[in-house]
Amino acid sequence: MARSGAIRRSIGENIFQIVNIVFMLFMIVVTLYPFLYVIFSSLSDSKQLLSHTGALLMPKGFSFNAYAMVFKNPNIMTGYMNTLIIVVAGTLLNLFMTSLGAYVLSRKGVPWTRPVMLLIIFTMFFSGGLIPSYLLINNWLGLGNSLLALLIPGMISTWNLIILRTSFESIPESLVESAWIDGAHDFTILFRIVIPLSLPVMAVMVLFYGVGHWNAWFNAMIYLRERNLFPLQLILREILIQNSTAYMSGETSMEDAEAVGESIKYATIIVATLPILAVYPFLQKYFVKGVMIGSIKG
Repeated sequence: MARSGAIRRSIGENIFQIVNIVFMLFMIVVTLYPFLYVIFSSLSDSKQLLSHTGALLMPKGFSFNAYAMVFKNPNIMTGYMNTLIIVVAGTLLNLFMTSLGAYVLSRKGVPWTRPVMLLIIFTMFFSGGLIPSYLLINNWLGLGNSLLALLIPGMISTWNLIILRTSFESIPESLVESAWIDGAHDFTILFRIVIPLSLPVMAVMVLFYGVGHWNAWFNAMIYLRERNLFPLQLILREILIQNSTAYMSGETSMEDAEAVGESIKYATIIVATLPILAVYPFLQKYFVKGVMIGSIKG
């Protein structure tokens, strides 16, 4: 009869476990504290925050005034709406186009798939540059000062295409052949067989594309000129880099404007970051799986 009980570890293994736990706790604190600092600062009284020095372990004079000023700013709400449009429409467009490309490149018997794949991979390392891209999108395609300039040029990510193609290749060819025998065409096979069998990887695509659209600001800065089209991240950039918080401070005095501006900056960071942080935990388990798919088979 086998003896049950806990596995006995040597002294060296116990020391290693203790050191490992202490190191991981230290890394958690180092990683988490900057985010907590921003939260505590956004909830602090403006004057007390400005006069505070050193580590901030709790809000100084609990207050929601900074958040009230942020949500009174019409640019923030307009930026939120534009960002939601970009994230939803852009992610759907990305999924559709990437699925089409991955399906074609993953099917056996399709000619020229290898040369086409090499050309696609080439775009990961070389591009036309900023000026030719601007001339193409703004002048020749006529997409300047339009949200389409943020959606159409980046419809397919090469890395995501490789991941999705690898996932589609793992589906047994017998399923596709049986569907062909039953009279199904390519769109039916793709949307009723291939994609339903690849839902975990599709969730990875939603995460990759969605987070990319949410955090994007550079293309918006290049192609958009009207403020009512600015996404949230571009508004956040103006607040943080250009220090444009004076119009959000209300009727505060000049000596209080700096203090109020600091609180507004931290509150704006939380407002811009919290939605994507709320979604990420639900898709985190698929994140590692998608990375592993891309690394196991090319």
